Amino acid sequence: MNPSAFVTPVLLTVVTGLIAGVLLTIAAKIFAVPVDETQVKIRECLPGANCGACGYVGCDDYAAALAKDHSIAPNKCVPGGASAAAGIAAVLGVEAGATEERVAKVMCSGTCDNTSTEMDYQGYKSCAAVKGFFGGPGVCKFGCIGLGDCVKACKFDAIHVEDGVARVDRDKCVACGACANTCPQKIIDILPKASRVTVDCSSKDMGKFVTKACKVGCIGCKMCEKTCKFDAIHVVDNLAKIDPEKCKNCGMCAKACPRKIITVVPRPGAKPIVKVAPKPEEGEPIVKPSEITRPAAPAPAAEPEQKTE
Repeated sequence: MNPSAFVTPVLLTVVTGLIAGVLLTIAAKIFAVPVDETQVKIRECLPGANCGACGYVGCDDYAAALAKDHSIAPNKCVPGGASAAAGIAAVLGVEAGATEERVAKVMCSGTCDNTSTEMDYQGYKSCAAVKGFFGGPGVCKFGCIGLGDCVKACKFDAIHVEDGVARVDRDKCVACGACANTCPQKIIDILPKASRVTVDCSSKDMGKFVTKACKVGCIGCKMCEKTCKFDAIHVVDNLAKIDPEKCKNCGMCAKACPRKIITVVPRPGAKPIVKVAPKPEEGEPIVKPSEITRPAAPAPAAEPEQKTE
């Protein structure tokens, strides 16, 4: 067997590879795109979630825009928060500006106990898909469909469907807005995290129809509106709406609501409310539980005497 039959192809392959490598190196030098060091440094400050909450397609686009135009606000990255804004501001030599923490909130309380369905949907499990069938399977056509399109959209594992309704984990949510943009019902709002009072309903039906569809839905009675001293809540289209800018989180509207659809998120570290017995009036003796006298149990009735013959 002739050894050149093996050596020649190998040499040709090696020489071809070397020539190709040299040509690629030369091409890379000629057609090299200059890298903006400022853009690279800004990109390192961003978390890389590519959620689009800043208004750009992703973190790379936001970094490129900031590098080109220093007038763009450096605090638009919601997942990055104050730390990302401070880092970008340091790179650009500008002020970071105030960063307000925000969180997503699902405005619905239509759990399996509070409402019901009117059809058994057997198709593709998607909220957007089932909405095309008469507005969804639920009796309430404004509430959460509960098939988890928002769950699939969330990159932070911050929202899950519980008891038929999507619920947001406030500790994990970064307010990127992916769930709100995905929801076909448009019942997920992005609110300031400081706003602790919310109307957990989205129904715009009249009260008599709401009571038939849901046990707790807003009926537009305006009791909350009449109670609020800060003009922060109004009934619009049969639904109570809270203005976060005016709301003082006093919770008076929640107490006045007959449907108990207005919820108040407890303050971080707040102590649980303990019900205490009212204090006795002055001069009234304090009676301890052990001193309370209870009426004696009635004596058992005597059995009738049996007659003997």
